[in-house]
Amino acid sequence: MKIVLFGASGNIGRPTTEELLRRGHTVTAVTRAGHIDGLKHKALTVTTGDVTDPAAVAGLAASHDAVLSAVGPRIGQESDRATIVGAARALIDGLRRAGVTRLVTIGGAGSLRTPTGARVMDDPDFPALWKANAEAQSEALDLYRGVHDLDWTYVSPAAVIGAGERTGAYRSAGDTLLTDDDGNSRISYADYAIALADTIESGTAIRRRITVAY
Repeated sequence: MKIVLFGASGNIGRPTTEELLRRGHTVTAVTRAGHIDGLKHKALTVTTGDVTDPAAVAGLAASHDAVLSAVGPRIGQESDRATIVGAARALIDGLRRAGVTRLVTIGGAGSLRTPTGARVMDDPDFPALWKANAEAQSEALDLYRGVHDLDWTYVSPAAVIGAGERTGAYRSAGDTLLTDDDGNSRISYADYAIALADTIESGTAIRRRITVAY
């Protein structure tokens, strides 16, 4: 596939770029700086672009098979909503303009449901630093849920995502937070990247949110 990947140099974007290249896809990687340090590949093109600008999204998406967004703001800053919701609006508009229907986007875990039915981010112990981000991610998800002419998938990670081993093992579910037998919810960046690549390849989970965790 020919895939545009926004946010390709970040903690999630870079391993996702590497995973897609490993699988033989052609990747147009979009970053703020226009490069990814130390990463070169014959099937990789790195460029700049504003994911919150529908015209820029349309221009980059044209002639590609799918778009994957791994864009996220700097946590706790005023730009949380502008980046996340702005990107959702521009991706929807831009893909329509480009005639590209397949979109996979990363999302937050805050809007996932716990076994009680409450949202994760409504827990009194939810970190204040992540609150604005979680609310913006939830708003973006609501925007996607109103879209019926694009084949979008919103992929929420576990409650904790970070550096770790690439195991290739993960579980998936719908809107409910996944936890292990000890009540932990986690996944590595590398295995989240595998889940994103699996999702865009399989063409499943169309117009719905899924979550992945160990």
